Amino acid sequence: MNLTHLDKNNKPKMVDVSDKEQTKRVAIASGKITMSKEAFEIIESDKNKKGPVLQTAIISAIMGAKKTHEIIPMCHPLMLSGIECDVEKDEKSYIYKLIVSVKNSGQTGVEMEALTATSIGLLTIYDMVKAIDKSMIISDIMLEVKSGGKSGDFKRES
Repeated sequence: MNLTHLDKNNKPKMVDVSDKEQTKRVAIASGKITMSKEAFEIIESDKNKKGPVLQTAIISAIMGAKKTHEIIPMCHPLMLSGIECDVEKDEKSYIYKLIVSVKNSGQTGVEMEALTATSIGLLTIYDMVKAIDKSMIISDIMLEVKSGGKSGDFKRES
């Protein structure tokens, strides 16, 4: 198996995508953050001293998707055509689930952008309420769906 990010001399390289077909590409990633009841209630009541937690996390997720190529060494800078974020909550278990969808039409996929956005959004939630609960757990960051490109479609089985 040849690794695409290594040249024939085993030196790192960025993959040349210039000959790849331009297609519509979509990736959806998700992740969770579990916290104490107190931290969850502060977020829900919008009484956090640092401001609106979930709205800030969504903005940070969008920024993370847009800047993925700056923090993941071999990612191409992409012209993203859409980024959508949704937050689901589990009030019984004090969990927020962040779901991020990233789209473009291009020669390389947007999986890393969706995964990075999810990670950054969850880290923002942690940062904004860590004064209340340092024991929060970020978990289950994963690619849920991918479409477009040479490798075809992917959908995680439930």
